[in-house]
Amino acid sequence: MSTSTIPTSRNEESLVTSHKGKLENKVAVITGGSSGIGLAIAKEFEAQGASIVVFGRNEKTAEIVRENLNDKALAVKGNVTNIADLERLYVQTKESFGKIDTLIVNAGIAQFLPIEAVDEEHFDSIFNINVKGAYFTIQQALPLLSEGATIVLIASAVTQIGLPGSSVYSATKAALRSLARTLSTELLPRGIRVNTLSPGPIDTPLFEKFDMPKEEVEKFGEWMIGQHPMKRFGSAEEMAKAALFLASSDSSYITGIELIADGGMTQL
Repeated sequence: MSTSTIPTSRNEESLVTSHKGKLENKVAVITGGSSGIGLAIAKEFEAQGASIVVFGRNEKTAEIVRENLNDKALAVKGNVTNIADLERLYVQTKESFGKIDTLIVNAGIAQFLPIEAVDEEHFDSIFNINVKGAYFTIQQALPLLSEGATIVLIASAVTQIGLPGSSVYSATKAALRSLARTLSTELLPRGIRVNTLSPGPIDTPLFEKFDMPKEEVEKFGEWMIGQHPMKRFGSAEEMAKAALFLASSDSSYITGIELIADGGMTQL
């Protein structure tokens, strides 16, 4: 008798099932997925069995996806502030996978300025990407979201504190927290859960994109570590694990919350 015909015991069946990923046969769309937290989430979700769609404005988005994910992953280049780009993202997602089971709203920018230095262009650019982009990312995805889908908005722990120079950035992230609450109620009849993940200081390329001289960024980073209970930045991989919890059935009785993953920065 070949081993393939030997009946499997219940214990063995349970063992096989336990080895399946938490997102087996799911389709995940991740905006801002070509670097930092977004890319770490894409890798983690793929490892957990999901089919991945990465949306990013980086010219090398497709190349980054090829280098980091399997050949089934879909890369779509575009900007979340452009409705036509979002429409194209979801047309391609539908053609490739037919549905969306989890949507990670991660695309965003961080620029810090004291209020007296903020002009209209600075204000509009951050709100357009962080708030308008997030809003229409979700709106345009609605027809493809499956029954019981999950949405995770990536905000920031700065909404919990008064960090100098972050007035515009913090306001955009607070808007995401509010949006998650409202949409949790609106989408609950479809079984769609909406939650917010708010990271503390994370060691990602985003830190290098602050609109400040390198010396100031380094000084700012040293100051933040000095204030931090754990005396370190978090990692993108740690945020990916938190996002997995909110995206998977592990959090099936959770909606409308803000999961603050900041190493205790805003609590201790």
